[in-house]
Amino acid sequence: MYTQFLKEIRGFFSSVTGFLVVIVFILLNSSFMWIFKGENNVLENGYASLDSLFSLAPWLFLFLVPAVTMKMFAEEQKTGTLELLLTRPVSEWHIVLSKFFAAWALILISLIPTLIYFYSVYRLGNPVGNIDIGGTWGSYIGLLFLGGIYASIGIFASSLTDNQIVAFIIAVLLSFMVFIGFDLMAGIFENGQVSHLVEKMGIKFHYQSMARGVIDSRDLIYFLSMGFIMIYATRFVLIKRKW
Repeated sequence: MYTQFLKEIRGFFSSVTGFLVVIVFILLNSSFMWIFKGENNVLENGYASLDSLFSLAPWLFLFLVPAVTMKMFAEEQKTGTLELLLTRPVSEWHIVLSKFFAAWALILISLIPTLIYFYSVYRLGNPVGNIDIGGTWGSYIGLLFLGGIYASIGIFASSLTDNQIVAFIIAVLLSFMVFIGFDLMAGIFENGQVSHLVEKMGIKFHYQSMARGVIDSRDLIYFLSMGFIMIYATRFVLIKRKW
């Protein structure tokens, strides 16, 4: 699995894909947080906070992560190398997990430069350091897990087709549904308990919970369970190809 993981990482950075994702993510966040006027501009808000980053990033990842994962299986299906990979003495778990962890690693790499934002806001605070550090790190953890679910969804979408564009569209739609779709559905129900239950099925509820700086085991279980379901579904698709 480690060899396949390194192969995927090298594949990202041997082409423009990996660099492009990181650069676009940083440029868009920087533009909205520091240049463009509006509610997301840190300097105009008047208080030391990275709320802008953590409200923008899930929407940027909604498109950037599927762009990373769309070719992982789709391209191999189109070129016929997937069948060759499946005949090697490695399990489907190893194949899927190596691709998942490679995509997740790229997400982590794209988040590391944003620590500059944290340092900048930390220094801009009055007094210096006047920032909710617990909430900030909780948001970072939540964003990393959110990116992990997007990656697992993207890999699953890529396993369904040999067309990268189709895989991208499927991944975006599924990720959108899991992130905010349940919130929209919750508004349909008049019963408060049912509405709350539907809302808890979405990523946004648990992401916002972690953003408060409280790492609740229920939120962690949700993120891990959602990721496992999508990874298992991808493995099932690969096994079905052998039938």
